[in-house]
Amino acid sequence: MHAQERIRPPAVAGMFYTGDPKALSAEVAGMLAGADRAGDLPRMPKALIVPHAGHIYSGPIAASAYALLAGAAQTIRRVVMFGPAHRVAVNGLALPEAEAFATPLGVVPLDLAAMRAAEVLPQVTISAAAHATEHSLEVQLPFLQAVLGDFKLVPFVVGHTGGHQIAEVIDLLWGGPETLIVISSDLSHYLPYAVARQKDGATTSSILHLQPLTEFEQACGALPINGLIEVAQRRGLKPTLLDLRNSGDTAGDRARVVGYAAFAFEEAGHA
Repeated sequence: MHAQERIRPPAVAGMFYTGDPKALSAEVAGMLAGADRAGDLPRMPKALIVPHAGHIYSGPIAASAYALLAGAAQTIRRVVMFGPAHRVAVNGLALPEAEAFATPLGVVPLDLAAMRAAEVLPQVTISAAAHATEHSLEVQLPFLQAVLGDFKLVPFVVGHTGGHQIAEVIDLLWGGPETLIVISSDLSHYLPYAVARQKDGATTSSILHLQPLTEFEQACGALPINGLIEVAQRRGLKPTLLDLRNSGDTAGDRARVVGYAAFAFEEAGHA
C-alpha cells in the first residue's frame, strides 16, 4: 500500500461543510467564537456528545462542545470517536484500514497502537468500506483540528452491536486526561418542529439522568450513547447539556426537522 493510499481522503467536503481550506477555517473559527461559553465547565470534559449534520445545520451546536476544549491542546493528545454507520452495513465496530484521515485543513494521524489494542476485542473489525463515505466522523474533524491542532484519532464506525460492547471499547481506550471520547449522534429525524422538540427533550432528559436510550428514533447514535452512559454510570461522570436545537432553529424549515444536542461529561476529581 502506497503512502497516499493509507490516507482516507475527505468524502463530504463541499457537501456537509465547506471544501475550501481558508473558508472552512474561518467558518469553524466563527462557530467556535459564537458558541455560548456561559456553560463553561469547572473541569475539562472527558467525553462529548455532538451532532453530525452539515455544518450549516448542526455546526453551531457542535461548536458549543468543542469550544470547551480551548486551552486543551497541550493536554488532549488522542480522540477516540464513535459514529453510527449510515452508508455501509457493519457488524460490531469498524476501524479503518487507513493510517490517517484528511480534511481540507490537513491530515490527522491515527493512533495505530490503540487501534491494534482494540482489535483484540471480538466486536472490533477492520473495514475500509465502512469509513470510505461515512460523514458522522468526518464532520467532527475540522472542529478538532481547530481546537487541538496536533492529536491522534481512533475512529470507530458503529453498526449492529450493543451498548455494552461499545462500553468495553471505551473502557479499553479510556486512558487519562490525554484521551477525549467523542460520540457523534443526531437526535430525532424528520418530525414536525413541535413534535421534535418534545421528543428531543425527553431524550435529553434520559441522557442527563444516565438512562439508556431504548430506540433509534431517539438518536441515530443511540448505541454509542448507551455505551457512554454505561461507562458514565460506573465511573461517576457528570453530564451537562450545552445546547439543544434542531434544523428548524438553524437553517431549515420547520415541517420536517432533525434534532441536535451537545453534551459534555466531566470526570470527578480531574481538574
